[in-house]
Parts: sequence; structure tokens; C-alpha cells
Amino acid sequence: MKTFKQPLTAKEEAVYLNLMETGSEAERAWAKETLIEHNLRLVAHIAKKYQNVDEETEDMISIGTIGLIKAIDSFDSGKGKLSTYASRCIDNELLMFLRARKKISREVSLYEPIGTDREGNEINLLDVIEQEQVDVVDRLEAESRLSRLSGLIHDTLNEREREIIILRYGLTSEYEVTQREIGRKLGISRSYVSRIEKRALEKLREAYETP
Repeated sequence: MKTFKQPLTAKEEAVYLNLMETGSEAERAWAKETLIEHNLRLVAHIAKKYQNVDEETEDMISIGTIGLIKAIDSFDSGKGKLSTYASRCIDNELLMFLRARKKISREVSLYEPIGTDREGNEINLLDVIEQEQVDVVDRLEAESRLSRLSGLIHDTLNEREREIIILRYGLTSEYEVTQREIGRKLGISRSYVSRIEKRALEKLREAYETP
């Protein structure tokens, strides 16, 4: 794999982001190119998560770079750190690519004739699959979503909201705790637990839907 440039410092990044907004056309183009070049290491790092899929790493980096460019084009300081925002955009681009390829692959390979049965009827791969196979793309997508949700629970909720959501949905164990049981544990009423849970879920929903 090729060697990528080192990430920019926070101050350097701020300069180029400012040029993207206020510079001349030539300065904006130069700033964008610089931001892309110094964030390719991030693209490569994220692309490595998908090394178990049937795609070349260089191809995944190329697709991930499209996500990086989209992130740079749409980023503003109100979205937090560029690297955090870009990571989500890169992940989304890779997942969309893999879902599209998976659909095409299924349409081609699952229905492609692979022989005939004893009676001379044409059979395809779909006919002979006897058990559900592990879907790597779906698994990676689920892991990505869970990882993001875990970060949002930590960053978005206060301590009590976080504790209630973790207990209520069994996020650290397989046991989901009822609102009444949580109320007894925390010394508050069930209805108060319900209100806190509802507020916490709404905060998580808003944060999750924010690009």
C-alpha cells in the first residue's frame, strides 16, 4: 500500500478549512486538494476494516476517497472535528458501494445456471444453498451502527440518562431491566424513569440522524 502524507495539525487544518470558505477560487481548490491528501491515511485506515470482503484494498480506498471529498465539501465547524465527520462519510460511501455490489453479485451469481438435476431441469446456486450464510456487509454495517450508537450514548446523554438506557436495553448484559426495576434501583418512580428514557431516546435519535 502506498505511503500517505501525515495528518495536518489542528491549526493547519483550520487554515485550510478557512480558505475553503473565504479564499479565492484558486485558493479553495488548493486547500481542498491539501485536505484530501492529508486525510487519505484516514481513508486507508477505515478501508482496512473491510479487508474480509471480496474487493481490492486499493479499490476500497478509491471509493472511500469519494466519501472524504463529500465530507470536505459539506463540512462546517458546527459539525465538530473534520476527521470525525469524514469518518462517517467514508464509512457510508463504502457501505453504499458494497451494498450495490452485493445486489449485482446476487443477481448474477445466484441465478446463473450451474447444472441440471436428474430430470434435466436447470438448477442454479440459489437452489442448492441449504443454510444461511454469514453476510459480511450486513455484519460490518451493524457493527458500524453499534459503534456509532455507543459513542452517541457516551457523548450525548448525561450520566443518569446513560445509566437508564444501558440498563433498560441490556447494553452491557443480555438482561433487559424493566422501568419499575430501574426505579427501585435508582430510588425514583417508574413514571420518572419512563420520562428520562423517552427524553434520552429522543436525544439519541436526533444525534443519530445528524450527518
